[in-house]
Amino acid sequence: MIKVDNLSYSFPQKDLYNKISFTLEDGQHCAFIGTSGSGKSTLIEIIMDPEKYMFDGTLEITPNCRIGYVSQFSQLDKTNEITVFEYIGEEFIKLQNEMASICTEMETASEIDALLQKYQQALDAFSAIGGDDFESNINKQLNLANLNKQEELMVSKLSGGEFKLIQVIKEMLTRPDLMIMDEPDVFLDFENLNSLKNLINSHKGTMLIITHNRYLLNHCFNKILHLENTELQEFNGRYIDYNFTLLQTKIELQELAAADTEEIERNKIIIDRLRSVADVFSEAARGKSLNARVKIQERLEARRIKAPFVDLKQPEINFLTDKIPEDTVVLKITDYSVSFDDILLENVDFELKSTDKVALIGSNGTGKTTLLREIYQNNNTSIEINETVKIGFLSQLQGEILNESNTILDEFFDAGFKTNDQIKSYLLTYGFEEENLNQKIGALSGGEKNMLQLAKISAGKTSLLLLDEPTSHLDTYSQISLEEAINNYKGTILMISHDFYFIVNCMDYVLIIVDKTIRKMSMRKFRKIIYAKHFNRDYLEIEQKKKAVETKIALALKDTDFALAKMLSEELEELIKLL
Repeated sequence: MIKVDNLSYSFPQKDLYNKISFTLEDGQHCAFIGTSGSGKSTLIEIIMDPEKYMFDGTLEITPNCRIGYVSQFSQLDKTNEITVFEYIGEEFIKLQNEMASICTEMETASEIDALLQKYQQALDAFSAIGGDDFESNINKQLNLANLNKQEELMVSKLSGGEFKLIQVIKEMLTRPDLMIMDEPDVFLDFENLNSLKNLINSHKGTMLIITHNRYLLNHCFNKILHLENTELQEFNGRYIDYNFTLLQTKIELQELAAADTEEIERNKIIIDRLRSVADVFSEAARGKSLNARVKIQERLEARRIKAPFVDLKQPEINFLTDKIPEDTVVLKITDYSVSFDDILLENVDFELKSTDKVALIGSNGTGKTTLLREIYQNNNTSIEINETVKIGFLSQLQGEILNESNTILDEFFDAGFKTNDQIKSYLLTYGFEEENLNQKIGALSGGEKNMLQLAKISAGKTSLLLLDEPTSHLDTYSQISLEEAINNYKGTILMISHDFYFIVNCMDYVLIIVDKTIRKMSMRKFRKIIYAKHFNRDYLEIEQKKKAVETKIALALKDTDFALAKMLSEELEELIKLL
């Protein structure tokens, strides 16, 4: 369906692809992964409209290929006064009305040949997108996404997560040859995420989906495209198997690198000895010997360069703590209520202590973000914050915290940094290269903007972090880095997240919204509920064993114990088979 061969493309400040090649075949469900800002969305734009871009290499797409597309940036239109059924069936209803109008014309027309041709074209278009069964197909898809009760609901009344699913259904129902989605999972609660998984897995056509969501990656795809450091790697198989292949490569490369390091050190001693001798004697043979050794050293150094998919630049996130004595109540919520058209939350009471790490969870549209923002603004009488507390806030509305008309440099000068060098040195640890610092923030990817928010928070000492969907748009490597930063943080965290992997790995307990109030739930119970509902009985136990083995492999590599790392990788392979 798609064949890309030796494609190269650059922005003025940045090379995106260097002679990348891949194919996408009929019926494949392909996950498109890579670090934030690596050019995934741009590549999708090139595929959708190649005439708009000047690139080297070739891009071949099956003739008359119809592409369905769901953007990461689509917003719910609150003024859209049509029902969910009418919105999904818009294309079908339009063609139906066109055919009915032509039939009406034919009743009074003296010459109907042109009208018959026009009718046949509309009928062919209607049939091509499955028009004969569109009403029952809409009902089937709504049922699959657990949205069957919303069929007659006005689109303007949907939550953001429900609207995203409705968009996916709408695009799928027109039977595109290729379905492209750019981070369709962002901000979906777990129930909606599970519905998205069902929709993806039920789709018979070809799919290309940008996602960093570990749940979807582990359960939806049979092909992986990985874009990293201007290069692209394709893998036919599951994401979990691809990751294992990368880990094996990493073990092999690190073992080679360790052997090379030893050889380099030995060679360096010989070079130093030859140089000291050459200073005393000027024999040509000794000079040749020295030059030969220097060339060997250069070859060894060159060979130490890591593969682009293993040598990943994982950011180093570090939240500094303005520490508060243990067991101090830093946040107290008393009899809190909030409503818009309807009551979202009422009579909410809870408190957080100085080292609590808590996830606030609930369905889309239940008032979580409103509560978090009101805590940050601290002007509600139901909210009491300890006077010694300094708050760091990450918003899912990135323009609320970042000035998108600023360059990255401007933003950090505004945040109190004094020199270019100071900003450059600081942001390098967050994955921002010097050549990118003059980019406008508005031109960055969603993941890069979230990383900038995290960098701004980390630049100052805080004692309470309010994080609204912190993993949204972040690539999987940045998510893991953020997990480590949260686990190392000594202050209080209240975090909204629908990423249950992230919650389980980082949080002490959850606050769950049920029946318009908030209840405390232990992590053990939360984990049990999620796994009992969505996974096989032994999945949790196997996954925990897998994580433990991966941790042991990381430690073995750190200690350069490659024999142990290889033995553990065999154990890991057996666990992966069970998953």
